[in-house]
Amino acid sequence: MENNKLKIGIIGLGTVGQGVVKVLSKYDDIEIVSAAVKNINKQREVTVQNLTQDPYELARNADIDVIVEVAGGCEILDVLVEAVKNKKHIVMANKELLARHGAMLFDLAKENGVSILYEAAVAGGIPIIMPIKTSLKANSFNFVAGILNGTTNYILTKMEEENLSYEECLKKAQELGYAEADPWSDVEGYDAMYKIAILANIVFNKRIDINKIYREGITKITAFDIQIADELGYKIKLIAQAKKAQYDNKEMLDIRVHPMLVQKSKAISEIKNATNAVMLDGFPVDKVMFVGPGAGQFPTSSSVAGDILTLKAEINRREEILPLMACHHSVYAEQADIEDTINCYYIRISTRNNPGEIGKIGTACGEFGINLSCIIQKGTNQDGSATIIVITENSIEKNINKMINKLESDNYTKIVNKIRVM
Repeated sequence: MENNKLKIGIIGLGTVGQGVVKVLSKYDDIEIVSAAVKNINKQREVTVQNLTQDPYELARNADIDVIVEVAGGCEILDVLVEAVKNKKHIVMANKELLARHGAMLFDLAKENGVSILYEAAVAGGIPIIMPIKTSLKANSFNFVAGILNGTTNYILTKMEEENLSYEECLKKAQELGYAEADPWSDVEGYDAMYKIAILANIVFNKRIDINKIYREGITKITAFDIQIADELGYKIKLIAQAKKAQYDNKEMLDIRVHPMLVQKSKAISEIKNATNAVMLDGFPVDKVMFVGPGAGQFPTSSSVAGDILTLKAEINRREEILPLMACHHSVYAEQADIEDTINCYYIRISTRNNPGEIGKIGTACGEFGINLSCIIQKGTNQDGSATIIVITENSIEKNINKMINKLESDNYTKIVNKIRVM
């Protein structure tokens, strides 16, 4: 870092990348040396003097101190590996790459004496990574959970407020730019899965295997489910959570992403539209919640620029840069199988409108040790079938599935939806 000026190379000049350039333009002691883009001739809101289509040029450029990666995807991994080997610090917003390859990348960074900062990879503009590693470092946590995807939260909010179908709300989200043309990663829960993997890694000081995280999206949620949940005192949210749990006398991490019925009395039920929230429960702090914009040009570039300025303040002042932000663990967590987890459940059942049907449901639940908290019939459908809603007390997932299989052995009975309760 010559003349005390931090020299930056940016990979990706999309929405976030352009936001980063705008934010950094007011700092005279930071210079953007070059940017790697797919299309040099594309019209952009910002100007970077040196553009290249080869990101390896940035990784090999001796004038660059920090690589800022805001392109997304895992294809860029090899470029970052080369940059780290060339002693460049990394600031990134790439949750998928971190969730899939972070262990290798952090080990490599440690070998080469450089830092990787990634505040923008989880919850956009909400400061959460740095607070966990610094202000909350004295805590032992047993739970982290949140609404980590703005697209799905927007869709569920509109389904609730306007009584619209999932498909109608997805279209609205796409028109407003909250959802991509291909929303698969968001609506199927992958985006939230990557983020909860990163959070679990730092909260519990264990490496996480994303292939062992249970994931379920929101595509099966209907306006009818949201209406019934509302009548029962709940809202439906896509929740990503990781918590300590005892299974088979062994401490494990229960990490998963799926829709949940959340009691209206819980603060997280009031998180609307594209807003994100992260909850932590630990000792001595007890329960805390961080709320803010989870995506967007300036919220995300706020976190990216914050990481860059943090590096700027540390480089050349000490031999080891930001030791608190380094990865200090190498052991993988024991992760629970969803079949062994314990939850309350909302189950929507379609069956014949005959005397004794509710009794059959009660008998099937009793056979597998499932206690019921609530059971109601919601009228008769046009085809003559009845809709019955069941809320269970805490039950083991595998027993719930056995009960469902028992009920569905009757060809006239179908489980329309099963949603866990927070």
